[in-house]
Amino acid sequence: MKKMNSGRLRIAMLGQKHSFSREGGIEVAVGELAGRMARLGHKVTLLDRSPRPSRSMVPRTEDLEIRCVPTLGRGGLAALTSSFFGAVKAAFGKYDVVHFHAEGPAAMCLIPRLLGKRVVCTVHGLDWQREKWGRLARAYIKLGEKTAVMYAHEMIVLNNDTRDYFLKAYRRGTRVIPNGASPAPNAPVRLIRQAWGLEKDGYVLFVGRLVPEKGLRLLLKAWKKLKTDTTLVIAGGGASESFMGELASLAGENVLFTGFVEGQALSELYCNCRLFVLPSDLEGMPLALLEALSSGCCCLASDIPACRETARDKAVYFERGSESSLIAALQTLLDSPGNVSRYREGAKEFVLSNYDWDEITLKTLAAYRGTETDA
Repeated sequence: MKKMNSGRLRIAMLGQKHSFSREGGIEVAVGELAGRMARLGHKVTLLDRSPRPSRSMVPRTEDLEIRCVPTLGRGGLAALTSSFFGAVKAAFGKYDVVHFHAEGPAAMCLIPRLLGKRVVCTVHGLDWQREKWGRLARAYIKLGEKTAVMYAHEMIVLNNDTRDYFLKAYRRGTRVIPNGASPAPNAPVRLIRQAWGLEKDGYVLFVGRLVPEKGLRLLLKAWKKLKTDTTLVIAGGGASESFMGELASLAGENVLFTGFVEGQALSELYCNCRLFVLPSDLEGMPLALLEALSSGCCCLASDIPACRETARDKAVYFERGSESSLIAALQTLLDSPGNVSRYREGAKEFVLSNYDWDEITLKTLAAYRGTETDA
């Protein structure tokens, strides 16, 4: 297996939409890794889709650059074309390592491999399982999965459940390197009061993309049956027009859709919620759950392996897909401030001691080199 010698690496990353944005967990992870690698002296090039939003914030670092690759159409076609052109650019560029993020983009990983590049693929989740994809898109994503298994020098997964999947389905070994979380400073209520009239402990919070696998239908149905005057805040974007209409029809009067939120307003939402809820049916590794814990939230999550492995005993769980189980868990926590306080205690310390981005960056660099550790 091809390995890199010690010293400065020239790294290309692709598969993300727009680095340093909050369009999804991949974009957050790419930004965290790339910035740290550049500060360690490695040369990092991020091959983003074009066009890049003008408001996107990018840290000014000499060894970090963003190049946009040709991107045609929207949705699946945008992902396919940007991955192809990104893979060609990486293959012919002066890079030591080409790091593909997600299964769909990994369908192109043979291109840089044929030109002698070391190829690493991170599987952020089994994307072909997502409800939004049609048959053709699922087949393409599955092709990407199989291509990564065959041609990537290293595969990274975010949890043990996904590692076990690749061992069972392909007899392919992978490295488990989770996502991380950064320290969350205290953020008193200010912007969220001005924007939405929210006060500390006056709302329950969901943060994430508004897509079917996040379990929002279940959450809204359960919320209608609770005995509470607390507001449910749903913070996120990305919903199709039809799915947004469905969510709006399910929502009661005490539900607030904020749209996409980032920066100080998002920090305030996390730090001041009564509890955070993540009712997902499918996750790779839930960054929103990590962010909530790092903000000191009491967290309620579905009992899927990705959530349980991420939060362990620092969260409350309900049975995936069960409306009655979710209602019971929400009502218990809303009626028990003492339980909420107990789960808040130690949440920040747990995340920062187990999901440190600096350590995760070193483990990723070790995967680039084909070693166990990176100095």
